[in-house]
Amino acid sequence: MSAVADKYSDLQKLGVEVISVSVDSHFVHKMWNDHELTKMVEGGVPFHMASDQAGNVGRAYGVWDEVQGIELRGRFIIDPDGVIQAAEVLTPPVGRRLAETIRQVQAFQHVRATKGAEAMPAGWVPGGTTLKPGPDLVGNVWKVWKPSMEG
Repeated sequence: MSAVADKYSDLQKLGVEVISVSVDSHFVHKMWNDHELTKMVEGGVPFHMASDQAGNVGRAYGVWDEVQGIELRGRFIIDPDGVIQAAEVLTPPVGRRLAETIRQVQAFQHVRATKGAEAMPAGWVPGGTTLKPGPDLVGNVWKVWKPSMEG
């Protein structure tokens, strides 16, 4: 949460909106923000923290743990048409790397801007090598891209 809050302005510049969802009540969210997150990020969390106490959102996104009555930590990139383009679910001991989320958003935006005429290989960064999907690329990716080309 704090990492996302810290880079929220960068996400906003990309046209991204962030909504945090958990089974905690809005009272717990407020206490967590006021007593911990504000100590990690100036001003605390600038985006909406939604309460899903019944687990309905968690069930819809496949992150609800029925036995424990909790939602697993997930990150979903949803395009402007409401289609989930990427999903990542991790257990609590391991956090996500926000730079990778930002890179993926940029990649999906590039694919959308080119109407699918370009694809991003593994490790692609803005300005990096893109691939032009089509029959000519089949069996020839090695001629235009190698894993060592990107970060």
